[in-house]
Amino acid sequence: MKDYIEKRAVEIANYIINQGATVRQTARVFGVSKSTVHKDVTERLPKINPLVANQVKDILDTNKAERHIRGGKATRMKYKSKDRRVQ
Repeated sequence: MKDYIEKRAVEIANYIINQGATVRQTARVFGVSKSTVHKDVTERLPKINPLVANQVKDILDTNKAERHIRGGKATRMKYKSKDRRVQ
């Protein structure tokens, strides 16, 4: 069972690195919870491959820094589409 978890952690890390994906996007693709993705890349991956773990950490830090911008854009688009339907 442990081999499966380690393999999943590496696959998740590679996906995040290649796609620049968020934890939420990654969880959806792999069919696991956000908590599982986060635990895999922050706790398990550094023990398996510290270099890859650092790459993933950089991407997730960038995503975290940008998330308020993505949220604002999503809200703006939501209300723009509502305005169009009302008119």
